[in-house]
Amino acid sequence: MGLVGHDSGLYADLTVSENMAFFARASGVDPTYSADALDRLQVARRLSDLPVRALSTGQRKRVSFAAMLVRRPELWLLDEPHSGLDEGGRDLVDGLISEAAAAGATVLFASHELDRANLVAHRSVVVAAGMTT
Repeated sequence: MGLVGHDSGLYADLTVSENMAFFARASGVDPTYSADALDRLQVARRLSDLPVRALSTGQRKRVSFAAMLVRRPELWLLDEPHSGLDEGGRDLVDGLISEAAAAGATVLFASHELDRANLVAHRSVVVAAGMTT
């Protein structure tokens, strides 16, 4: 299972590289997948040695997605996956969601951006005033 939410789930005092190594080891995954995941999320190599606390919101979101990708989850749980990202990052996330679903993963996400969500969702449930519509 992979989770990307409002909180990055990353360790602020660790560098990007240290966070990625931790998540790879904790998942029993080959640590070399970390560099591949960061490349997929277009995280600049120059950021690897920075502590997570020094990253912008969008950079933290991209690293969070990379940390999730390293685990190769079959179930993706995403809360507002586009928040904090620029247009390129949003498009990148949409591509990752589509690829994961096409590969057989289940992707569940909550979003206030219905137009964007509908571009990648196969099914949707709209909740308004506590009721589904």
